[in-house]
Amino acid sequence: MAALVVLAPVLLAHPGQRAAALLLAVMAAGAVLVAAVRWPSGRVTLIGAVSGVAAASLLLDLVYPGPYRLPAFWLPFEWAALLILAGRVVRRARGRWAGPAGALAVTAVVVVPLRFTVRTPNGGWTASVLAVLTSGVPLAVVVGASLYLRVLDARRERAVAKARREQRLEVARGLHDFVAHEITGIVLEAQAGQLPGDHGPEETAALLRRLEEAGLRALDSMDAMVGALREPHEDGDNGGGDGGADSPGAIGVPAGATGATRVYGLADLPELVGRFDRTGPTRARLEGAREATGLLSPEAEGAAYAVVLEALTNVRRHAPGAAEAVVRVETGAAEGGAGAVVRVSVSNDGRAPGGVRGLRRLRDGGGSGLPGLAERLAVHGGTLESGPLEPAPLRPLGWRTSCELPVR
Repeated sequence: MAALVVLAPVLLAHPGQRAAALLLAVMAAGAVLVAAVRWPSGRVTLIGAVSGVAAASLLLDLVYPGPYRLPAFWLPFEWAALLILAGRVVRRARGRWAGPAGALAVTAVVVVPLRFTVRTPNGGWTASVLAVLTSGVPLAVVVGASLYLRVLDARRERAVAKARREQRLEVARGLHDFVAHEITGIVLEAQAGQLPGDHGPEETAALLRRLEEAGLRALDSMDAMVGALREPHEDGDNGGGDGGADSPGAIGVPAGATGATRVYGLADLPELVGRFDRTGPTRARLEGAREATGLLSPEAEGAAYAVVLEALTNVRRHAPGAAEAVVRVETGAAEGGAGAVVRVSVSNDGRAPGGVRGLRRLRDGGGSGLPGLAERLAVHGGTLESGPLEPAPLRPLGWRTSCELPVR
């Protein structure tokens, strides 16, 4: 419709000037149409469309053959369309040709008024300079606003990319911390069940029951992480959907049918250590967890819990013949006396002589659990250490993993 309005006045032009009027009208109508279309359209990109219109406008400025009064009607339409296109290409165009296309569009906006002023009798340079300045002020506003919005778009894209990366890391951490822990226990139980011996019905039923419980816990952990990855509208959330307690950062598994997650802490260590003690040949015991409960923030306690979980999982993977694993939680003064700290350590006595020898090695190599935990602890001002224990006559092998977190 806008193009028809632009083309209609051609019929009112003087018969001898209709060719020039049609040329001006087609140029203005083409610029309006290009400004009204969303690009890319088919194989034509935004850069190609804007470059074509701007080049055509500049060419018409050079070769326009008609009288000076004739462009006055169509110039506002063409100028406004070129201004819109210049702002659009500055904000949205990407690639190596975005700069030249933007410069071409800006030049066309500034120069198009000269099509009228340079042909005006006795107009002189004053009118041309004034026309360029008058055209340049709104152009500067549009280009500046477009550049600002482009910067905001770039910041938002970086924020989204960072959030996605953090989400992937949290999901990977959850898979490593919880699912891998439970699956390792399942594999260990299955291998123990294959050892030679007379397994009675009660022992077999208990083994199957432990396998079922571990499998259900692994499924619950995966359900929690999959639920955190869903889009907010898929869960009926019409709000901002910033994650909250259901985000992958909330380390835990579903606490009930509602699907809400919980953060595990030092108060959950007795259940974790007890479950480890009941599965597999390695015995486990916990010392001093109650005294430190509540001294750390929930997030810091979640990190300490993850350290214990990772350390116990590593005992199953790399030292399945260890006779005992000791989880110790204690409070003390920080190095240099600067405040109090909570220390959590997990130590095992290595592959004990006479231990279970029929178990196959669970897995070759290591993973990225400890480096990831070190980064997580550093966020809360903590540190992580892991290494072999000093040899002793009654303890030929052993490993210790410990962390230290400042009391809030």
